[in-house]
Amino acid sequence: MSAEIVTNPVALEVKELIDRSRAAQAQIENYTQAQVDELIRAMVWAVAKPDMAEKIARMTVEESQLGNYDGKYLKIFRKTRATLYDIINDKSVGIIEEDKARNLIKIAKPVGVIGALSPSTNPEATPVIKAISAVKGRNSIIIAPHPRAKLTNKFICDRMREAIVKMGAPADLVIPIEAPSVEKTNELMKQCDRVLATGGGAMVTAAYSSGTPALGVGVGNAVITVDNTADLDDAAEKIRISKTLDLAASCSSDNSVLLFESIYDKMLHKLEAQGGYLVSPEEKKRLQATLWEDDHLNTAIVAQPAEKIASLANIDLPEGKTFFIVPETGAGPDYPFSGEKLSVVMALYRVKNIDEAIALTNTIQAYQGQGHSCGIYSVNDDNIMKLAMQTKTSRVMVNQPQAPSNSGNLWNGMRQTFSLGCGSWGGNATNNNITWRDLINETWVSKPLATPKVLPSDEELFGDVIERLK
Repeated sequence: MSAEIVTNPVALEVKELIDRSRAAQAQIENYTQAQVDELIRAMVWAVAKPDMAEKIARMTVEESQLGNYDGKYLKIFRKTRATLYDIINDKSVGIIEEDKARNLIKIAKPVGVIGALSPSTNPEATPVIKAISAVKGRNSIIIAPHPRAKLTNKFICDRMREAIVKMGAPADLVIPIEAPSVEKTNELMKQCDRVLATGGGAMVTAAYSSGTPALGVGVGNAVITVDNTADLDDAAEKIRISKTLDLAASCSSDNSVLLFESIYDKMLHKLEAQGGYLVSPEEKKRLQATLWEDDHLNTAIVAQPAEKIASLANIDLPEGKTFFIVPETGAGPDYPFSGEKLSVVMALYRVKNIDEAIALTNTIQAYQGQGHSCGIYSVNDDNIMKLAMQTKTSRVMVNQPQAPSNSGNLWNGMRQTFSLGCGSWGGNATNNNITWRDLINETWVSKPLATPKVLPSDEELFGDVIERLK
């Protein structure tokens, strides 16, 4: 250990946590699959049983002052169960894959200590999902929460720790940082074996700069297209569900909706019937001044009810309206509504066809959110696949509410997570929905092929390239 770590009180404090975590991880390094799966079942049940889920949902809203009870309850009660269900039958111990064609065997090995960051917007389920992903790979985890949710994080981690002990394993498989700070989080990222970063852009950048292998996530700014073949009633309902879930705390909430001009007026009326409030040009100016301060998103509006935002923007919001619809024409810094808003505010665009929708999606996400996700309501496979082929995105949700879908749900096959890699487009190392498989090492065993491969002739291998290069 360097002199800096010995003399730096914060580094020493983190080292003590790492030492505890590493000792606990060593005790489960040789656990069987059955033992591992028993642990993660216990961890989820400890926080997701109905009475406890209700308590955590209330606690999260009270401490963070973000989102709402219904959204928090869905995440801690339903999302954690769905994530457990998604991974419980995965083989994560011993031989996890055999490739008979190449005569390869892949063996799972733990990474060690996972250093995880948990955001203020999803502090109820994120610690649980990251913890069971870590333990599924026979790792331990230390969770650094956002200061705005530190009590919630400790409460959740303590419940998991109690459950782990009852299963006969060491509590320190899960350790919360109880008094978080930027310095402490940075130190955790330096000293752990792998970083799993979910949070603001600055924190993800810090994770990649820590010197430790890191899995980070990019900025969300979901763009949703509704074409002329869509079921408009279904689309309007699902857009409302996604836009208002947990008061848009999710980075996957619909930020911009692009309507084909042939269905624009009809679809707009349906969005209004779902609780959308169409702002006037004057109200748009006031709303913009409320949402952004000095070109930065005003934290006072993040994941807040429409009534509160309306009051701050001096907008007389009619009863029953739960989200704002803001007509927009451009994208980029001069059009801030085209960016991520983390609020129940949605930009609305008119496009002629799928080509214009693709171009606008790419323009919007080149400003913010490239690589994260987009969606489409359509039954036209040509439009769906064209959007997927021509956008720089890791996920395309088809006829699904974006926020509860791209991180996995029971109605689709996406892996369950709250950590969405955005690939090189979003400055990330992976496009994956990050799960336990990203938190292990793999040993490949290679045996000789029964019949060795034979290198083909130059004519077969290079084809007409030989003649063309003469």
